[in-house]
This record gives sequence, C-alpha cells and structure tokens, in this order.
Amino acid sequence: MLNAVYRLVAPRRFEVEFNDIDLQAGQIIVRPTHLSICHADQRYYQGSRPAEILKQKLPMALIHEGIGEVVYDPTGTFKCGDSVIMIPNTPTVKDDVIAENYLRSSKFRASGFDGFMQEHVALAPDRVVPLDSSIDKVIAAFTELVSVSVHAIRRFDSIAHARRNVVGIWGDGNLGYITAIFFKAMFPDTKLYIFGVDQEKMSQFSFADDTFSVTDIPEDLLIDHAFECVGGAASQKAINQIIDHIQPEGTISILGVSEYPVPINTRMVLEKGLRIFGSSRSGREDFLKTVSLYQEHPEIIGYLRNIVGAQIEVHSIADMNKAFETDIHKSIGKTIMIWNQ
Repeated sequence: MLNAVYRLVAPRRFEVEFNDIDLQAGQIIVRPTHLSICHADQRYYQGSRPAEILKQKLPMALIHEGIGEVVYDPTGTFKCGDSVIMIPNTPTVKDDVIAENYLRSSKFRASGFDGFMQEHVALAPDRVVPLDSSIDKVIAAFTELVSVSVHAIRRFDSIAHARRNVVGIWGDGNLGYITAIFFKAMFPDTKLYIFGVDQEKMSQFSFADDTFSVTDIPEDLLIDHAFECVGGAASQKAINQIIDHIQPEGTISILGVSEYPVPINTRMVLEKGLRIFGSSRSGREDFLKTVSLYQEHPEIIGYLRNIVGAQIEVHSIADMNKAFETDIHKSIGKTIMIWNQ
C-alpha cells in the first residue's frame, strides 16, 4: 500500500516522501484526522534543537498527538471508520518492572522515528485505543498530552504518603491546567492550590480551591505534596519554592522539561526527607485511564475546550507551514490541524 509521509527535512521545510505499508504485517492502518502540535514539534520545526540533534533526527515526520479513523484492521477489533487514538510510544520489549515509556529500548514517534504527519499510519494493535463518539475529536486530538498528566498523577498515587490535605501545582500553562483538571477529578476531596505568573491564565482554574502569584505566596502557606509543571529556566525557582512550602516527607512530581541542569536546594530536600520523582510520556494503560475519565467526568471536556486555540484545515504543505507558524504566535492554547491529506 503506497503511503505519503510529510517529513520535516530542514527547519520550516516539509517535503512529501512515499513508503510502502505491508498489509500482511498484522498492523492496524489508521488515517489521521486531527493532529495537535506540541512544543517538541516546534523545537524541530524552528530548528531550536542543537545542530547535531537535528542532523541525527531529520528528515522525520512530526506530531505525536493525534487521532484518526481505521481503514484496515486484520485483527477484526475495529470496523472501517471507527475513531481511534494513536499511541506514539512504541515499546520493542516487555519488562515486568520498568514501564513501557521508560524503557530505553522503546521508540517514540516524532522523536526517534516518523510521527503522525502521514496519509496513513501503520500501528501495532496495542498502539490503538478506541475513541467514543461522544468525545469531541478536537479535544481528543491532544489526549497524548493529557495522558502524560494522568500518568504522573497515577504515579503520585502510588508514591506519595496518605496525608493529602493540600496539593499545589506550579505552572499556569497547558500542562499545569491539564494536570489540575485531572487531579481534581481523581482527588476531589484534596484542596488544590495553583501557583502561576499570569492572572488571566489562572482565572481559568475555576475548579481549584485557590490560586497564588509566585511573587506573592504567603510565608506560612504549607502544602503536603506538589507538581512542578513549569519547565525551562523557571523550573529552578518553581522547584525551590515548592521545597520551601512543602511539609516534611512530602512528594514532588516533576513534569516540566528543561534543556539544561537545574540547581535545587538539596540541603532542605535532605532536612525535610522529601521524595522527588520525574514523569515523562505515557503508556497504553494511561491512555485507557484517560478515556475512562473523559466518560466518567464529562465536565472535563468542557474545561479542556478552554485550551483549544487555532484549528487549521490542512490540505497541502503550505497549510502545514501555516499551522506551525500560527502555533508559534499563539498566546495560549493547543493548535489543532484538521488533517485532510
């Protein structure tokens, strides 16, 4: 089966290439319909990754957040036209201890190999999750990002001690907002405080118990546990603020990505006996849990609509560039490509 793949060959330049999909390989063939642009995609598109990384990775099809429709399923699990969520993490082995998204042997679409900017995508049967027709497809397009937050919250639940009276989330961007939505759904009896820098963004956290500017946190404010969703250079200040305000033996979940080492106050980590753990990407179980939460808490979809930005119809390479350029200049929200290739 001849397939068109839209690869980034150099910063800001896409080209179409063709490959052959083997219909005898036992894979499910999906036609992408909605694709969501991530910060990682933008770093490749803008050429802001180090030159040696770009040389190693490109050419490569971008996008690891997306949904599509089944066009061929040799397993008989799906019918043609069924909507599904595509899982970008692709394990090559199974480990009884280490999760699929942490195995060094696992591959990840739009990082180690081609992402979803294709006419059709061939996926192993366990890399496809059914999408209920009641779920808004535009929202479902960034389920991968949502599943990362759900993964971190599930890990928090298994690691953190039982005193969970107050939890803080540092970060008022998309990741902090999504993590807050799902934390409140999963732990409704826990007080949730949001710490950010933008009052307009923080006004969207109407479901939280309180919000605080990071420049004006009461000195006596204490939390039991925290999630860091800031990333970049600002994560140093965020993590150290958390260390200052967290109770002894609290747990700090780090989700923000930084390109450089981040200095933190290890003396107080030791004195307070804190636990710090990182979370990255997600696996099939996290996608399944995310979809079940969509269905159990329909209000979640309404909250997620607040972070939908531009929706760009894509029929050509020029439209692809338009979508990425639009995403660069957005003030907030996720840019969704309505994929009509």
